[in-house]
Amino acid sequence: MTGQRDRWAELTGGQSGEEYAQRFAQLAASGHDIHGEATFCTALLKPAARVLDAGCGTGRIAIRLAELGHHCTGVDVDSSMLAVARREAPTQEWLLGDLVRLDTLGLKPGFDLALAAGNVIPLLAPGTESVVVRQLAAVLRPGGLLVTGMGLDAAHLPLPEPTVTLTEFDHWCTQAGLTLRQRYATWSGDPYDEGCGYAVSVHCRPTP
Repeated sequence: MTGQRDRWAELTGGQSGEEYAQRFAQLAASGHDIHGEATFCTALLKPAARVLDAGCGTGRIAIRLAELGHHCTGVDVDSSMLAVARREAPTQEWLLGDLVRLDTLGLKPGFDLALAAGNVIPLLAPGTESVVVRQLAAVLRPGGLLVTGMGLDAAHLPLPEPTVTLTEFDHWCTQAGLTLRQRYATWSGDPYDEGCGYAVSVHCRPTP
């Protein structure tokens, strides 16, 4: 997420890492598949791919992707979330940083995939969304993918109303040099229809 009055910080105060981790642990214990995002991304990747998990939270997805053989870097502005990630996977790369200033974190470009799951885009600070999309596009190799998941209505957001439309998001991606390749309604790959409350989008940085 971003650190400059982003919607996530307003919701949580930046202190929800343990609570967030416990919620997913309970889901896993009750038999829910909590690895849908990682499974989705792996299907798009070649073995041992480089992945940037932008707004990685407690590291749930990046840790699973590493278990599947990929090289993952997680970035988040919420130190309480990263504390959990570092505890669970101390050898992985976790960076405390603002996605608006991703270019200041010293990341080596050429990622095969950048992931912004968990409503990262709708929870950014108002007015920074296009900048973050541009920053994510810039770290991708030619042919690299930006994968995002976001709620489009209040039922799929921890907010009273949506903050981003797909029209706006696709425009920001186009401005950043990305083209839409696929769109689904769920991480399971259900078809997206107009009016769906959630969208999983795959945008591609074209090859020269």
